[in-house]
Amino acid sequence: MRVPPFAILLLAAACAGQAAAQAYPTRPVRIVVGFPPGGTSDILARTIASRLAEPLGQAVVVENRTGAGGNIGAESVAKAAPDGYTLLMGTTSQAISQSLYKKLNYDLLKDFAPITQAVNYSNLLVVHPSAGVANVAELLVLARAKPGVLNYGTAGNGTPPHMTGELFKSVTGVNILHVPYKGGAPAIVDLVAGQIPMMFDNVPPLLPHVRSGRIRALANTSLTRLSVLPEVPTLHESGLKGFDAVGWNGLLAPAGTPREIVARLHGEVAKILRGAEVRDQLTSQGADIVGNSPDEFAAWIRSEVTKWAGVVRASGAKLD
Repeated sequence: MRVPPFAILLLAAACAGQAAAQAYPTRPVRIVVGFPPGGTSDILARTIASRLAEPLGQAVVVENRTGAGGNIGAESVAKAAPDGYTLLMGTTSQAISQSLYKKLNYDLLKDFAPITQAVNYSNLLVVHPSAGVANVAELLVLARAKPGVLNYGTAGNGTPPHMTGELFKSVTGVNILHVPYKGGAPAIVDLVAGQIPMMFDNVPPLLPHVRSGRIRALANTSLTRLSVLPEVPTLHESGLKGFDAVGWNGLLAPAGTPREIVARLHGEVAKILRGAEVRDQLTSQGADIVGNSPDEFAAWIRSEVTKWAGVVRASGAKLD
């Protein structure tokens, strides 16, 4: 029986993909982080990289390619060879950017092959003690008494904390000013020093400062209280009914990466996330472990792009 040419091509492609996966990796693997060292994405990437090297048999290095709210790093991975050697530590920022920026040189839904969503995390609304407020209600009174005067710092334009702040403004009607920094770490330094009165940011880098009393946590941005800060109410509990803004991190490869390589990376990373040491480390910092399948992560990304497009429309925020 004569085998159709297209069937031969499909079989050859499948065999090539399997061969590539069996040989992979033969050189170091890079995980690109679009933000400076010391932030949530960077810490998670390094936690995974240090443990991924052993099962892969190759070094796994983290490269910080910062700028444009994480978009420079994302674009570099979108345009990289789809061979499994260049990965992105994706964040909510890339989902937000799809509607926030007038023009992007990559498409989150088309240019990446999702591997696994590693974690979800809440943001915290925190203030310096000199702000003189003890809860969200008092903060709103202060903001309304001084419209356009109170400012809030974030990790940068288009980041999840920025859009969480825009959602907060839209829901409450307060006029507070956004102060973007080049990453969360320098914003936290200024907050602790009293140079800015408030900020939104991820739980892990804020947690030690909240526990030391150098800053005050007024609320978290998810619908449930955090096990690491059970005394801190949610914004939903604080009168902003239905307020829900969680962030996420997950690994992505360039679109076209062989499915066998994606499956290999998913299996190894999911195993790392299930490990007791990593699980305890991340949950103690306020993260929720996910470790879902590539298809589940793809569906999550689609839902996030839609959700944040709604927030961008409601807030009127736009960036060039």
